[in-house]
Amino acid sequence: MSNVVKTSPMDDKKRRLNHLIKRLPNLPGVYKMLGKNGDILYVGKAKSLKSRVNSYFAKTIDHPKTRALVARIHNIETIITRSETEALLLEQNLIKEHRPPYNVLLRDDKSYLYVFISADKPYPRLAYGRGKGNHQKGRFFGPFPSAHAAKETLVLMQKMFQMRQCTNTFFKQRKRPCLEYQIKRCRAPCVGLVSPEEYAEDVNNTIRFLKGDSSDIHNALIEKMESAAEALDFEKAVFYRDQLSMLREVQARQAVYTVQGEADVIAIASQAGMTCINVLTVRGGRVLGGKNYFPDVDSNEPLADNLSAFITSFYFQVTDDLPSEIILSHQLPDQLAVSEALATHFDSKVTIKTNVREHRSEWLDLAKLNVNNALKTKLGDYLELHARFRALKDVLADVTERTIDRIECFDISHTMGEATVGSCVVFDQGGARKRDYRQYTIHDIQGGDDYAAMQQVLTRRYKKQPLPDLLLIDGGKGQLGIAKDVLTELGILNDTLLVSVAKGEGRKAGLEVLHFIDHEPLDLPMDSKALHLLMHIRDEAHRFAITAHRKKRDKRRSSSVLEVIPGLGEKRRRDLLNHFGGMQQLLGASQQELEGVSGIGPVLAKTIYKVLHE
Repeated sequence: MSNVVKTSPMDDKKRRLNHLIKRLPNLPGVYKMLGKNGDILYVGKAKSLKSRVNSYFAKTIDHPKTRALVARIHNIETIITRSETEALLLEQNLIKEHRPPYNVLLRDDKSYLYVFISADKPYPRLAYGRGKGNHQKGRFFGPFPSAHAAKETLVLMQKMFQMRQCTNTFFKQRKRPCLEYQIKRCRAPCVGLVSPEEYAEDVNNTIRFLKGDSSDIHNALIEKMESAAEALDFEKAVFYRDQLSMLREVQARQAVYTVQGEADVIAIASQAGMTCINVLTVRGGRVLGGKNYFPDVDSNEPLADNLSAFITSFYFQVTDDLPSEIILSHQLPDQLAVSEALATHFDSKVTIKTNVREHRSEWLDLAKLNVNNALKTKLGDYLELHARFRALKDVLADVTERTIDRIECFDISHTMGEATVGSCVVFDQGGARKRDYRQYTIHDIQGGDDYAAMQQVLTRRYKKQPLPDLLLIDGGKGQLGIAKDVLTELGILNDTLLVSVAKGEGRKAGLEVLHFIDHEPLDLPMDSKALHLLMHIRDEAHRFAITAHRKKRDKRRSSSVLEVIPGLGEKRRRDLLNHFGGMQQLLGASQQELEGVSGIGPVLAKTIYKVLHE
């Protein structure tokens, strides 16, 4: 194995996840546990995202399934909601959509609960059940997050409007009022104690309440509660208070389970020179999730202009799905032109809206909530990065008076000298400058000679590129000496601060030592922000190098199998790989499929198949 492995991938992952968890908000929402390839492993809801997600990484976890899940987590995504109820419903939507392997997927796949008012005349029935297709015709309201919520709603309806809930069979057989009439939860339409006109008014009030048009009901309950309190009838006042509490809970129509609508909801926010855009996807009335983007735009420009530029890029370059509606947080200066361009490009009509009401307003509020939180989190990282740069400046005050802004770090990766690759990563006070990252394939050196590899990379880099404020080398005094020789030969040694970061005692992370050319080594404490910055940059260089190395190594090993086949030259090897799309697909091809490749006859196809499978 490589003799330049610096930290285990598990340590890197743990450090990255711990940093992510610290930035989570104490707000309700949904979290998605993602695997190495971005696949969704688990979806959960939380009253507090920070507390709930953090609990997965406690040392006291005993359940083997949870331990197995945590071992596979490589990233965590969150969607903030305004209540735990919204989080529950969104969680179920995402589970139904993605069916994550670590979620408990119910075999009966129960649908949501709905309250419905039947179409029976002249006395409709009020009841509840799962799904719309399993019940008699009527008007449906919901869905509700639980059977308890639906039952509480029905009880409240009974107390306020006294609609019947009995089945049609029971209703037709009654000769006298039942117990529901005695406790004042039904007006006994079964025996004609209420006229169809009066009952119809009760039905209309029930529908108004379930649709959320309940301000009059709300005000009436407040008046009754205050009157009872003034009359010192505190028991009745508490009763009305509880009714008000229940009314507020069930009348708040949640954005995540509105049963109609298809839209992309896009909100933009900017702060401290940083801009964030959240795209919330709504299909079939369900919020399927959202994604945050941090476009590289001029934050001094109006938000509407930046949003317009993002929308054209997003729909023309990123997605091929255009909903019937696009709901925006800001009116675009060229809204009509954008709408017409999208309609032409997708050959589909689209409506762009900014002034929306009811559930569309709730979707937009949800997008705004998420974009502001994402911006706050990112800004926290940004401010933390600035704090680390300030700490580094303080640590290096005795070493240099140079202002440290741009840092470039190098690392070498190989496996027993095979497929050696060098990497260069670039950071400044804005974070990683990934556009400036570079990978270098190493040529004409003895396998495993890290010093020669570093010399080649630095020479190729700084023959053409200017030096950064700080040049960071992953390695000890030996690598530092190589870097000094290269810069001296190029005549630019004094144009940068040259530093190497080496593992300390036991090669454990957090015990790194900084080496300099003309200064004593620095052994920084484990909680030093300056050390955290250098470790982060060093780890990123290692990740970038080893990714390129593995890709090159695997490609070389795949092609080397074909190279030993007689009669299979470079052109035919290339044609084979191009035809099947890669080595893995080639390994799965039959002999007959091999014969179908141009230039590969039956005899050669038989030889290739034999070599690959025996």
